[in-house]
Amino acid sequence: MSAARTAEAMLEPILAELPDCAGAPVILLVNGLGGTPPLELYVMRAEAERILAGRGVTVARSLVGTYVSSLDMAGCTFTLCRADEELLRLWDAPVDTPSLRWTC
Repeated sequence: MSAARTAEAMLEPILAELPDCAGAPVILLVNGLGGTPPLELYVMRAEAERILAGRGVTVARSLVGTYVSSLDMAGCTFTLCRADEELLRLWDAPVDTPSLRWTC
């Protein structure tokens, strides 16, 4: 299956659980399972953002990488979280942990 069709199949049940997310910003997490190269994860993010935009969902922030792995398993997961102004402010705050770092 192509990346586009795979992303569509993965997002379909998620969007079914978030019926009112059109027009609302979301945070998109694309998590690799350990055996998927970063380039493929970024392709999946691009496909997810394309599909979401087509449904009127704005991706306000995204995070791509292997954060919760499964012994070098192939594939990835998508997580969507509705984001209001306060959550985005907290998301943008500086982070300094062993596995995740960013500054304002």
